[in-house]
Amino acid sequence: MESSTALDLLSALGQPSRLAIFRLLVQAGPGGLQVGELRERLGLPPATLSNHLNVLRSAGLVVDRREGRSITCLAGFGRMNALLAYLTENCCAGADCGQPAPCPTPATEIVQP
Repeated sequence: MESSTALDLLSALGQPSRLAIFRLLVQAGPGGLQVGELRERLGLPPATLSNHLNVLRSAGLVVDRREGRSITCLAGFGRMNALLAYLTENCCAGADCGQPAPCPTPATEIVQP
């Protein structure tokens, strides 16, 4: 991952509501959460939530899955794992320091390095 990409991802997460959205989706795991449930849990107006989701989608940190008339949002685990790998690639001067294993990437997710 290039520094500019890492900065884009960190910028997308550098807003309290967007960070809260992303953390909820990570906690939800591969099943994700429907947009309505996100709105309910966070108490955000629909337009505000939509704008925040669009920023996260653009960064590849949120992926949508359409189910009929509903949209389920999923954390972009591949993108998250790539950012974590970038941030920790020289951790402990290359020594095995017990870093946690990355989260599995759902097969439906497109991972951009």
